[in-house]
This record gives sequence, structure tokens and C-alpha cells, in this order.
Amino acid sequence: MKKYLLLSVLAFALVLGGCQQKNEAEKSNQESQDIENKEEKSDKETKGDLHTEITVSAAASLTDALGELKELYEKENQDVNIIYNFGASGTLQNQIEEGAEVDIFFSAAQKQMKALIESGFVDEKDSSNLLRNEVVLITTKKKNDLNIESFEDLTKDEVKMIALGEPGGVPVGQYSEEILNYFNIADDIKSKVSYGSDVRQVLTWVVSGQAEAGLVYKTDALIEQDNVNIIASAPVESHKPVIYPVAVLKESKHRQEAEKFIDFLNTDEVISIFEKYGFVKAD
Repeated sequence: MKKYLLLSVLAFALVLGGCQQKNEAEKSNQESQDIENKEEKSDKETKGDLHTEITVSAAASLTDALGELKELYEKENQDVNIIYNFGASGTLQNQIEEGAEVDIFFSAAQKQMKALIESGFVDEKDSSNLLRNEVVLITTKKKNDLNIESFEDLTKDEVKMIALGEPGGVPVGQYSEEILNYFNIADDIKSKVSYGSDVRQVLTWVVSGQAEAGLVYKTDALIEQDNVNIIASAPVESHKPVIYPVAVLKESKHRQEAEKFIDFLNTDEVISIFEKYGFVKAD
């Protein structure tokens, strides 16, 4: 009996010792993991502190050009991340007025920039006209029976849907409205018009064949020149100049870095990249 009790005690002691060793090992592993996590977190925080994020609200027509420039700029300035917010200039203006944290506004028209200057979001001395663009008439290549050779031909029965930017907040829509009134056909085609939320939606409708024709910027048409026909450029006198102003917002938390990025946009190297996409430097 004593022998049995002795064996039981020894067995219990072995089990207890094993559990203690296991607990100590698990505790040690957990402590090592905690240290590793803290080091990783510290490393991430340190790297984050080294990077400044510049938020740029820019017209949708600038998407491709600015996409290329982001890569170039961040390669030369590894302490900065450029964050883009693309959309219709009127929509971007509204976002800023409603409190969106933005460092730079890059509009496709002077109207929206002037509105932000008047409402106190931009200092007029910080705004500059950087680029010019053109408005062109395009048709889809998915339909070959369209005999459209001019703006006036939009009144033809073959044309069932015409894509335009919404004139209330989309600059290309505002220019388009002026152009159609210039040719005195706005009322004649009113029933055929569908309005897009920005110039890229207008372009997509024409590319897909959903719309037979549309008015977009030359820069957008060139991107899809394999899928659309560029029929005509709007006469200069038919609409206000298509000017792209850019400015740092008064409330920017990274004014110095934002100004440096705008200086970069004004360099000859960058202007040549804009020109590759069809833009022209503003006078």
C-alpha cells in the first residue's frame, strides 16, 4: 500500500512539473511574441512618421496623367505619398465645402476654383492656371451606320442617344451646353441626351456603344482612340476656355509639401507628360 502511494505521489509530481514547464514555455513564447509585435508596431509607426500623405482632389479627366506622375514623384520623394480623389470638379468642390480634408484642388474649370476662393477655402494668390484642354465630338465605333460628320449631325434620326456631362457640376457638361447653344441645336437634341456624373462616364457610354455620340475632352478621347471616332473639335469661340487651375487649400495640414508638389507639376518634364496625354500648358 505504501509502495502504491509513493508511486502515485511521484506520478503526480511528474505531471505537475510537466505542466509548470509547459506553462513557463508558453509564457516565454508569449513574451517573445509581444516583444516582436511591439517592435513591428514601432517600426510601422516610425515609417508612418516618415511619410506625409498629400490628398489631391482632381478632375476625372486628369486620372491617367496624374497616375503616371504619382509614380514619378514618389520615386523622387520617398517621404511623400500622393493620395488622389478623382471626380467631377463640382462634386469635389462640394466635398471641400462640406469639410473633406484636402490639400490640393485641381479643377477642370475656373468656375469651381473661383467658388472656393469666394467662399474662403482657397486664397486667390495660391491659385494658378496650369493646363488647357479641348472639347471634341466623338462617336462609337461599335455602330458603322452613323453618318455623323459635324455637331449639327447630332440632330439626325440615326442618333438615338447622346452622352453629355451633367451641366450643373461637371465642367465638360457646362462647356457642352455652351457649344450646343452655339450651334443652335440644344433644343433639337434634348430628348436624346443622357447625362453622366463625370467625363469618364460619358466616355464609357460612347465606348460601349450605349450612346452613339458624346462630347468629351480631347484628352479623354485620345485614351480611347481605338474605340471611338473623333469627329470634330469645338470652335474656340463656341465656349469658355477649358482651363485647369490648381491650388493649395487654406486648411491644408501639409502646405509646404503640397506647394512642392504643385511646383513639380509646373516643371518642363511634367508639362511634357501632360502634353503626351493631349493637354497644353495654359498661357
